[in-house]
Amino acid sequence: MAGPLIERRSIDVVPDGERHGTAFSQFTLWLGANLQITTVVTGALAVVLGGDVVWSLLGLLVGNLLGGAVMALHSAQGPRLGLPQMISSRAQFGVRGAVIPLALVLVMYIGFFASGSVLAGQAVGHLTHLGTVAGIVLFALVTGLAAIVGYRIVHVLGRVASVVCAVAFVYLGARLLHRIDLQVVLQQRHFALPMFLLAMSLSASWQLAFGPYVADYSRYLPRTTSVRSTFWWTLSGTALGAQWSMTFGVLVAATAGARFAGDEVAYVVGLGGTGLIASLLYFVIALGKLTINVLNTYGGFMSMVTGISGFRGRTVLSQRGRAAFIAVVMVAGTGVALAGRNSFLDAFSDFLLFLLAFFTPWSAINLVDYYLLSRERYDVPALSDPDGRYGGWRLDALGVYVIALAAQFPFLSTSFYTGPLVAPLGGADISWIVGLVVPAALYWLIGTRRGDRSGAGRDGERAASAPARPEAPDRTAGAGTSLR
Repeated sequence: MAGPLIERRSIDVVPDGERHGTAFSQFTLWLGANLQITTVVTGALAVVLGGDVVWSLLGLLVGNLLGGAVMALHSAQGPRLGLPQMISSRAQFGVRGAVIPLALVLVMYIGFFASGSVLAGQAVGHLTHLGTVAGIVLFALVTGLAAIVGYRIVHVLGRVASVVCAVAFVYLGARLLHRIDLQVVLQQRHFALPMFLLAMSLSASWQLAFGPYVADYSRYLPRTTSVRSTFWWTLSGTALGAQWSMTFGVLVAATAGARFAGDEVAYVVGLGGTGLIASLLYFVIALGKLTINVLNTYGGFMSMVTGISGFRGRTVLSQRGRAAFIAVVMVAGTGVALAGRNSFLDAFSDFLLFLLAFFTPWSAINLVDYYLLSRERYDVPALSDPDGRYGGWRLDALGVYVIALAAQFPFLSTSFYTGPLVAPLGGADISWIVGLVVPAALYWLIGTRRGDRSGAGRDGERAASAPARPEAPDRTAGAGTSLR
């Protein structure tokens, strides 16, 4: 159904009367979000850091499928609950305790905004002949304006980028294959377990990092949208887009060597040609980065509102409040981008791997709680009440989260920290596997022994059916209430 262009919802429940779209929208959104230059760089890192071509491609594929499946399970929560992703964390960590993973999520959004702005700034700077610094600033301003408009423009950007960027990647791929001897490149297939696991970690971390905001972009789908369709359309879009881009990145890194590092955007555009073609490719790169950076800005704004509302108790935000929160994310991300633009590639690889240690435990706890313990039922009004069913702080869940973080660090490998168990494994980083298995098992054990989950028992099921009441969200829909 038609609605206002500028979104008025923030973290409040989307009522059934405002739901629209089909699950296919998740395919176009996540395909477009992954067909972009940062995904190319992520794939290239598998080779830059020492991997060969064939096993890097296979490792990236496995990581994209595994991480994408976890991400798609989060996406399937959106139509059922009609809520942003991180609100559901209150059911596990408490209405106020959820601020702990929220703070880490906010750091992630700012980091991804910054890393994306570096590459987009290169494209805008070349396109306008104003240089990278001006390009970063201009790109940030456009990103902020799009995020203020909100949900509808996010999906419009996804649809446009999925077509435009796909055409551009077909063209660039053809140009690359014309330049290289693919048979020779594919001879690089010497298996090394640490490098294979590194490739898996890079792509899995890429996918898992979408988890904290993926349901933000499925929450307007009709409640009747099946879990299966949302899951498969999300997984297919994100896995296809990421593997396509990362494969291109692997081939570029394997054949370009040091020429790729430093100005990745200019090298990729140079594959396509000069003059008008180069200008079009710079525009396409900026468009692809705009799609994902709007997601990061929008998700950062949602996270800040969610964290503050856990203490203030309000869920509705005025238009001026939306703009103010978005501006904070935009300014912070732009500052980080400007400060770190000269050491982007090394910093970004460490950023991705380190993020993985914090978000795999969150994903495991959230999914075990939602699908296995609560059986897809949450008491939505209680998610805003620190004195209600979920309480202010759930120390048992926070304890599991801390234990999971501690369990990962011996297996974590970055340039600034290497765990003691990395060397015995030949340098392989398996921290993300530990970060999924340990918290999932511990939280399931605690939840089944506690026996008071929102889906447990006849009374619990009645309370947890609150999302189905269309009148519930309308009680807080007044535009005059503000979190400011």
